[in-house]
Amino acid sequence: MEFLLLAVLILFLVYILNNLFKKAHDNTKDVVINKIKLNEKLVPQHPKLKILQLSDLHLENISISPTDLYEMLKDEPIDLIALTGDFLDRKRTIPKLAPYLETLNKLNPKHGIYAVLGNHDYFLRPKYQQKLIEILEQYNCKVLINQHDVIYVNGKPVNIIGIDDFKTKRSDINASYKGIVSGTKLVLTHDPNIVLHMKNYHFDYLLSGHFHGGQICYPKAYHLVKMGKLARMNITKGLHLQDGKPYYINEGLGQTGVNIRVGSRPEITLHELPLRPKKAAI
Repeated sequence: MEFLLLAVLILFLVYILNNLFKKAHDNTKDVVINKIKLNEKLVPQHPKLKILQLSDLHLENISISPTDLYEMLKDEPIDLIALTGDFLDRKRTIPKLAPYLETLNKLNPKHGIYAVLGNHDYFLRPKYQQKLIEILEQYNCKVLINQHDVIYVNGKPVNIIGIDDFKTKRSDINASYKGIVSGTKLVLTHDPNIVLHMKNYHFDYLLSGHFHGGQICYPKAYHLVKMGKLARMNITKGLHLQDGKPYYINEGLGQTGVNIRVGSRPEITLHELPLRPKKAAI
């Protein structure tokens, strides 16, 4: 009798755990599209840059297909696409990136696609890191590794500043900012902890990812404490200010480790950044 009760209890626990895991996996398909409008009080005449940000695709564990992605975004006006790192971990996953990049090109961003690398991209051996960069460039992505590019929106210059991954100690802020022109400064980087070291560097907006919003939160993402000061401050997603400058932490589209989410959702972010006419200090 005791054995039978124990067997029933075990089966019940397995059933509960299986349902919890299934729900956690289903959460990876429940994409949220967040729309962020900065400085909405600025006069309407100010031109705005409409940015699609995708981060942390982690193609080994992603539940959103390229077709799904296109259907979600096909009717959105997009000026620029920003990819903020952690595309994949393993060399065998590199071919899986191409269909997603084809989709992004179909969205016809007016000012192109820009990308930075994340700490997981550096898990690859150097020759496969180069292969990753080559496939990004093959599909019209400008990969910025401690460097910048300039675009002009309605005649106004916008510096796209790519700072390499902070977690793996590859960031060089000085190199990223070297030679920038007056105008709006948009920073793309993977690990948001870099903002704690940018007090003397102006930016109008900084886009990052890295934390996945905790991915598995119970109720807080205590497991992120080793991922830097921001995580220890429970700053793991959304819009924040550092030294009066706005930055955004995207929750990521894919997952790392196990393909589940608890207390977080995969995220697509559409940002609207007003372009300021004023000169800003470097």
